[in-house]
Amino acid sequence: MAHVNTVIRSINLDGETICVDIFKRPDGSFGFDEFRRDPEDGRGWYSIGHHGDREFETAEAALTAARDSVGWLADTLDR
Repeated sequence: MAHVNTVIRSINLDGETICVDIFKRPDGSFGFDEFRRDPEDGRGWYSIGHHGDREFETAEAALTAARDSVGWLADTLDR
């Protein structure tokens, strides 16, 4: 299945194996999710946060919710 959401911001944890994506859906709503990838596994990124169904009116609201929901994100953004 093709990805229909457009990632507008991706924030990586050090090591670039975990990230949070802020995205826009085709209906104009925004969301976020936390992903992981294992370099030795060629399947790519997969959701570990399972926040992708949450909906927000703005990208800023999605980022605020992500910051509150993903433990490492606030420290990364505050650097």
